[in-house]
Amino acid sequence: MQLVTFIADDRRRVGALLDDGVADLTAAGLPADMVELIESFDPAAVVDATDRAPRRALGEVRISAPLRPPKNVMAVGRNYRAHAQEFSRSGFDASEKETLPSHPVIFTKAATSVVGPEDPIVLSNDPTGTTDYEGELGVVIGRRCRRVTVEQARSVVFGWTIVNDVTARDLQKRHVQWFVGKSPDTFCPMGPAIVTVDELPDIEDRFLETRVNGEVRQRARIAELIFGIDVLISTLSEVITLEPGDVIATGTPEGVGIGFDPPRYLQPGDVVEVSIEGIGTLRNPVTP
Repeated sequence: MQLVTFIADDRRRVGALLDDGVADLTAAGLPADMVELIESFDPAAVVDATDRAPRRALGEVRISAPLRPPKNVMAVGRNYRAHAQEFSRSGFDASEKETLPSHPVIFTKAATSVVGPEDPIVLSNDPTGTTDYEGELGVVIGRRCRRVTVEQARSVVFGWTIVNDVTARDLQKRHVQWFVGKSPDTFCPMGPAIVTVDELPDIEDRFLETRVNGEVRQRARIAELIFGIDVLISTLSEVITLEPGDVIATGTPEGVGIGFDPPRYLQPGDVVEVSIEGIGTLRNPVTP
């Protein structure tokens, strides 16, 4: 099942993405907020609502970010080997102690940085002019949980989405802790949909690809993560209560802008597209 949040008739709604458009689940009596839907999720009720819901053509609606997480987006740094090495060479990680981390490198992005597909990445929110892209798989948590084992981890996943962990590199380096450089407004595009875990149980076999103006910059299998999805969930839940709608951005592959010499930062007029097989493409223009 592919679930989206969309705006129609000046109202925010939740829908199921279909071949012929969007089924308006909110019009069929389900919540208008994705986090509420996740909290009360009943697969049979959603299927029934999808069958009864009025259809809307994609051209008649605006797809937004699938959700606003209940707390900051949790994210993982240096979680692909080749990217860890290119990041180390760049000198932008002021806190680095080892090139390949022995434990997951966890940081957060402010929830206010979340925007949806086709929303602009606004460069003026980065006063340093060093805005970079990072295509990533996003894991959406489905139920409240604590101290989840690696073996149990998949049972608390609601679904998958795409995150672009846009980063102000000079701010990231200047403040050592990454929060400021990762959190400018518009610096967390997310979407276009949440695909439920039952529909994509083999997510590790899928490829992630990032393109800037049509040029492939990043391409890797999700299975290449240093710390896999289940390990990340177990690590976080050991000390943090995870809640429905929490999002974990799992890390980015090699090919970010700072990996080039000279760096290739985003410029006004650029278009960034992050694709994951089975989820779709998250597309965002870059504006001044």
